[in-house]
Amino acid sequence: MRVSQDPIEILKQRSQGNTGTNITEEKVVLVNEQDNAIGVEDKTRAHLLGALHRAFSIFVVNAAGQLMVQKRALTKYHSGGLWSNTCCGHPRPDEALKKAARRRLREEMGFDAHLTELFAFIYRANLEDGLIENEYDHVLVGWFEGVPKPDPTEIADWRWTDIATLSVDLKEHPESYTYWFRISFDQFLRAVAPMQSNIAVGIASSITNV
Repeated sequence: MRVSQDPIEILKQRSQGNTGTNITEEKVVLVNEQDNAIGVEDKTRAHLLGALHRAFSIFVVNAAGQLMVQKRALTKYHSGGLWSNTCCGHPRPDEALKKAARRRLREEMGFDAHLTELFAFIYRANLEDGLIENEYDHVLVGWFEGVPKPDPTEIADWRWTDIATLSVDLKEHPESYTYWFRISFDQFLRAVAPMQSNIAVGIASSITNV
């Protein structure tokens, strides 16, 4: 009789060879629905239990009003090979949100940017290997002109993409994108719309240089 492999062992195998900290060693901040910290848990265990925890999603745009999107490496512990927003991650215990977001942006994409928080939302999704994403997700926006230097153990590909083109592709091919990006993208557009009709100009007017 075939014995099912322990989900944690599966995740360990997927993380082998990564230059970053092994996912079983990372800690996430558990929160309530008001984003008040209520504890700390191993990242792996938090995703197996579906425990609500603090996270962030970063959207970076350029002067042309394009959004930088990334394709997650196939070796990621979940959602490998899917396109997503510029960068995502989790603050470490006692780490400020923006400090954590900028740290992760440097680690994943190889550049830094000033970030402004736009909004936050809670989502829950059942993923592969019995994992559950249950996150209080803070969405931040940044400005960057240049070429990133992504970590190949984290990122399989990246590109600048027009907002209109991305909107259409998300509707026609949602399976190609991460669950949280599909949810947050429309909210992102609504959040930046009041700034100005031109997304790039509007964001630039609200962000100071690094």
